[in-house]
Amino acid sequence: MHAERDAERDTGRSGTGPPAGVAVVVIGYDDAAHVTGAVRSALAQGPAVREVVAVDDCSADGSAALLDRLAATEPRLRVIRRRVNSGGCGTPRNTGLDAVTSPYVMFLDSDDVLPPGAVDALLDAATGAHAEVVSGLCVRRELPSGREVPWQPRLYALHAAVPHPARRPRLVHDTLCVNKLYRTAFLREHGIRFPEGRFPYEDVVFTARVLAAAPRVALIPDRVYVWHVRRSAERLSISLDRAGVANWRGRTEACRQAYEILLGAGQKELARAARAKFLDHDLRMYLRELGLRDAAYRRAWWELARAHLAEYDADDWARDPAAPGRLAGRVVLASPEPRDLPRLRELAARPARLYPPYARAADGTPVWAADLPQVSLEPLLTAPVRALPLAVDAGLRPRARGGTRLRLRLHELYGRVAQAGPETVQTQWVHRDDGGVVAGGSAALVPGAPAAGTAGPEGAAGTWSAEAAVDLAALAAAGAGTWDLRLRIRFRDGVSRDVTAHALTGAGLLRRRAVPSARHGVVLVQPYATHSGALALRLAPGAGGVLSVVRGRLRRLLH
Repeated sequence: MHAERDAERDTGRSGTGPPAGVAVVVIGYDDAAHVTGAVRSALAQGPAVREVVAVDDCSADGSAALLDRLAATEPRLRVIRRRVNSGGCGTPRNTGLDAVTSPYVMFLDSDDVLPPGAVDALLDAATGAHAEVVSGLCVRRELPSGREVPWQPRLYALHAAVPHPARRPRLVHDTLCVNKLYRTAFLREHGIRFPEGRFPYEDVVFTARVLAAAPRVALIPDRVYVWHVRRSAERLSISLDRAGVANWRGRTEACRQAYEILLGAGQKELARAARAKFLDHDLRMYLRELGLRDAAYRRAWWELARAHLAEYDADDWARDPAAPGRLAGRVVLASPEPRDLPRLRELAARPARLYPPYARAADGTPVWAADLPQVSLEPLLTAPVRALPLAVDAGLRPRARGGTRLRLRLHELYGRVAQAGPETVQTQWVHRDDGGVVAGGSAALVPGAPAAGTAGPEGAAGTWSAEAAVDLAALAAAGAGTWDLRLRIRFRDGVSRDVTAHALTGAGLLRRRAVPSARHGVVLVQPYATHSGALALRLAPGAGGVLSVVRGRLRRLLH
């Protein structure tokens, strides 16, 4: 079996063509600390990798010399040194692509790695499915914690052969170029290249060009790429360096070009899906952070967002009108100035939370706000309960005799919650780094008084409340770090909805406190609101944890 597979790989997909070897193009700039690790991970893939082309984009930190030394002992490695820095990732990738001699090619960034067996898995799928493009699972590895989060896991749940990209519109959501294997001749026949020069999000445009050429695509569930995320690095990657509005301008331009490329190729369904992806992913990601920026940034961001959204037509807005990204996009488009940023942040959360107030137009139609009646929320009246953007408040209150209670309040949403009949809420705390879970048990949801602005013909119910114990000692024993609150609300007919909770602050609520720990002596516990406004807990164990908190506060004061 394996011998037959290897023979097929050695003779090409038809059995008579050239050997089906793979070229890995590695690009890097001033990344001496990581570039050789990336190259070694490509070479370690074995004989399936015929060549590694390392393109140094005019580094000044000795990266090229490190690569030259490695090439002296590794005949499969070629080093190309650019004389002028390109300012982006597209040009060095094109340089590498031009130098490739193998039938298949893939791309690798200098600060990432290929996991063992990645190229074999991709190449087997390419030859077996006669695919021009093979795409596998990428995982984002947070460093230094090592926590791994799969990228677009829905696409890679099972092996699949897609004869035409339009059959799987979800493909537009995976805009990465690095977790894919391409037939080199396919790219060259269609003239598919990356945007040149200082063009951020070049892979968004490249992926659109690939899909526009209508390749046969194979999808595999294997891990084929490890994307290292270093949020504390001195020089952030393009996707993480979102503090300047130029980053947003680059993203909107890349998304605009992707739409035009797909539409121009007659791929209307994929073009629509690309616009939907912008609302669901890009817009929501930046909205979660918008309140952290200064007023000048917010105004510039808002103007760019409105200009981009103004290009959408009625069909774009009509698709899944209750989706959080579409609701948020319509608010941005309808208002000439930034507004309701805390509420938009909640709506942009995952899962989404539509926070009060719940306004109505003069005719009773649900609307975003009384002064913005053109943004109708009527689609929420027919959306399934499990998809509603339910709003839950959460606060931690210390008890007089020790211990901590979690107090929850679920808000009505234009009568939909009362109609569904919420009964219980199950609480759990999830460790952000390792995914460990500490269950908090289940509590009954008790109807409360009507919330302001919610009473109407659908009933008087306004809020439901619940209270549950929080075992801080158990959390401390389970591990230091950040714990995120997760809730599952169960309704009368058995339907459930997983949500997060808006973090309450104010008098009487738990702030930082020290919790005795058999293991650490003492653990410092600090509730806080995440970027999306959700409740989370930071746990710092022992004297070292206390000192790290003090140092952190001093750094923030100094800055």
